[in-house]
Amino acid sequence: MGEKQYYEANKARWNELVAIHAKSKSYNLDGFIAGRNSLHETELKILGDVRGKSLLHLQCHFGMDTISGARLGAKVTGVDFSETAIEFARVLAERTGVEAEFICSNVYDLLRVLDREYDIVFTSNGVLCWLRDIEEWGRIVARYVRRRGTFLLVESHPIMWIYDDESDDLRIRYGYWHKDEPYVWDNDGTYVDGEDHPVNKRSYEWQHTVGDVINSLIGSGLRIEAVGEYPWLPWRYVKKASEDPAKGWIILGDPLPQMWSVRATRD
Repeated sequence: MGEKQYYEANKARWNELVAIHAKSKSYNLDGFIAGRNSLHETELKILGDVRGKSLLHLQCHFGMDTISGARLGAKVTGVDFSETAIEFARVLAERTGVEAEFICSNVYDLLRVLDREYDIVFTSNGVLCWLRDIEEWGRIVARYVRRRGTFLLVESHPIMWIYDDESDDLRIRYGYWHKDEPYVWDNDGTYVDGEDHPVNKRSYEWQHTVGDVINSLIGSGLRIEAVGEYPWLPWRYVKKASEDPAKGWIILGDPLPQMWSVRATRD
């Protein structure tokens, strides 16, 4: 298979996951429509005060975090490659009475349909694994950060993806280093609660190291201001993790960074 076929297979799966996620307890759509902010504590801290700022949210799924940014006072644009997700995001914005723009595009094709710069470019949690070319990603990110603007990444830590998510212990199963050929997964479920099973079970994902990501941003002309590492994740990846109501999913003793963040600016 070629790269286009990988992305088409992933998009078919994510188109189907929209309905499954929207009705799950994990997403708590009723609570969100009633006013709940879907951004997690770490994301809120990284974003800071966004009032009056323009914000581009890449790989936004069906827009809950994008709309949450608007609720905090930002002028938001959300981007996702799933037509179904973007259609639902627009409906969700209307239902919540929030002004938000949504664009359906693969990150790599975004330059064809969006020609603006933003105060903040933001992407978070479960996004980079769907992208093969991290250097091109860095160039695209930098293109949308206006002068003295900021890029913010909050993401699962690459070190976590070497561990076997089916093991009761922290057993290494996968490699840390990036390869052009993706990992191939056949998954009968998804990361949320519920009994629905997607028809499109196969997906393709790529590993990117900390160095890969940081160097792609530096190479694109952005200046790294801060890198953070955190012992929690918003979802459960390894069975050894347990839920902490204040933080998310933690591993007893905090032996590993499960999540990390990058803040970069354009001078």
